[in-house]
Amino acid sequence: MADITRRLGWRHLRGAPTAHIRHHRSGTLVHDGPGLSFWFRALTAALSEVPVDDRELAMTFHARTVDFQDVTVQATVTYRISDPAVAAARLDFSIDPDTGVWRGAPLEQLGTLLTETAQQHALDVLARTPLSAALVDGVTAVRERVAAGLAAEPRLPATGIEVVAVRVMALRPEPEVERALRTPAREQIQQEADRATYERRAVAVERERTIAENELASRIELARREEQLVEQRGTNARREAEETAAADQVRAEAEATRTVRLAQAEAARAVQLAEAEAAKQVHLADAEARRTERLAEAEATRTVKLAEAEATRSVRLARAEAEAAREVGEARAQAQAAWLRVHADVDVATLHALTGTRLAENLPHIDSVTISPDVLTGLLAKLGAQQ
Repeated sequence: MADITRRLGWRHLRGAPTAHIRHHRSGTLVHDGPGLSFWFRALTAALSEVPVDDRELAMTFHARTVDFQDVTVQATVTYRISDPAVAAARLDFSIDPDTGVWRGAPLEQLGTLLTETAQQHALDVLARTPLSAALVDGVTAVRERVAAGLAAEPRLPATGIEVVAVRVMALRPEPEVERALRTPAREQIQQEADRATYERRAVAVERERTIAENELASRIELARREEQLVEQRGTNARREAEETAAADQVRAEAEATRTVRLAQAEAARAVQLAEAEAAKQVHLADAEARRTERLAEAEATRTVKLAEAEATRSVRLARAEAEAAREVGEARAQAQAAWLRVHADVDVATLHALTGTRLAENLPHIDSVTISPDVLTGLLAKLGAQQ
């Protein structure tokens, strides 16, 4: 689509390189060619834009074979407008001077023309072909017939159209027919697959038998080698035992020799230690005897001194005790004489009272005194007699 802009009542058109522009002004062709750019007035201009690039037209249509089976044809036609002037004269490629959009639908008209023409030739060739042949060689036959038909069609050059290429992508029957046609091939493929499976199983069984035989042979060889290994191990064990016994014997002899030498050395060392210990004990005994003798002499001297001091102290204590006893006796005698002198002039009753007082002082503690009626009667009688 061309780009149209407005400037002060004028229009400016800029076309694409793949678009052929035809500009008529007042019935006169002013501009004609692809990729043009020019100014024009909308009221006096008639514009046409014809695409000159290659265009793809996809089409799908149904056809019927000679055996009355429906098939679907998928094809693509590549075409181009080789004569834009003729195309613009035969079809409406005019554009709006304000928007640049086609006023009609020229490409749809071209598509309808090409589709109907190609479909006519395809139906013609398929109507004389059975379904099996159409499925095998139908794509090539339809492509060649459609290409030849379009090339020979007089209306296309008269419209300025050139067919570049024709491609037929697929030619398929109805789904039910297609499934029915696939069944024999599927069965054959399944049979081939089953045969291959059986052969593979037979080969697998044969290989398993070979593997089992190889395993049996390997086990026999392994058992024989294990027997040889057991014999070799027994020989090695006997040889090792003999070498071990010889080594133990040499080790025992060396140990015995070392033990004897150690015993001799230990005995010599023990003798030396015993002699040194004896000398040491003798020396210690002498020293202990001398020390004991000195301690005994010191103890005897100390005991004599202590005995003398104790005897002197005892004599002094005896003398002091005797002197104290004499002084106490004299004091008691003087006190007794004074007491007697004091009580010599006292009457008998007072003496009795003093005697009772002194007796009471020397008696033990008495909690209670029980006086019987007989004693109380006697005392009262004595008191009455004295009065």
